[in-house]
Amino acid sequence: MRPQSIARAEKRPLRFDDEVHFLRSWIEKPLTTGAVMPSSKVLARTMAAYVDPKSHGPVVELGPGTGAVTQALVDRGIGPARLVLVEFNPTFCRMLRARYPAATVVQGDAYRLRHLLESTLREPADAIVSGLPLVTKPMRTRVRLISEAMTLLRPGAPFVQFTYAMGPPIPKGLNGIRTEASPLIWLNLPPARVWTYRGR
Repeated sequence: MRPQSIARAEKRPLRFDDEVHFLRSWIEKPLTTGAVMPSSKVLARTMAAYVDPKSHGPVVELGPGTGAVTQALVDRGIGPARLVLVEFNPTFCRMLRARYPAATVVQGDAYRLRHLLESTLREPADAIVSGLPLVTKPMRTRVRLISEAMTLLRPGAPFVQFTYAMGPPIPKGLNGIRTEASPLIWLNLPPARVWTYRGR
């Protein structure tokens, strides 16, 4: 990302009410919300950059919260009607439906992804972008999630996940899955990294 683009992104502050909603949700259920504040513009744009805007299939977002990454996807050229937003928090679901009326908002547990989306996805997804707090879950839960996600993606399409942890949230070397990491995103607080997983 060019320095000027980063500067412009940093100048556009998040909505204050989004920060309040996030903080309240984190205080009430820290393991469910997973973050104190919404993703920064720089992190959101980095995640969205892995999604091909020229593709035509659905793009699934897991744990969109108040929509920071959702907006980055729209800004990248992903039409809202292509978005399938999977969110557990009912307050965030109401906000997302109001802000992105053309998107499909599914309230439910993203860790039961295949069951949750079996009647929603009519074709393989072109990307799954995740803001889930994976490192708060047991490793078997994380591996099950990526396994289910791969069955919903078209071949070679990315599963995109950010983490504040230094290591990968889902281990490298899983059978049939290629793993790549972005450079550390220092402009996010705390610094974060984006990991992508693709079927071989």
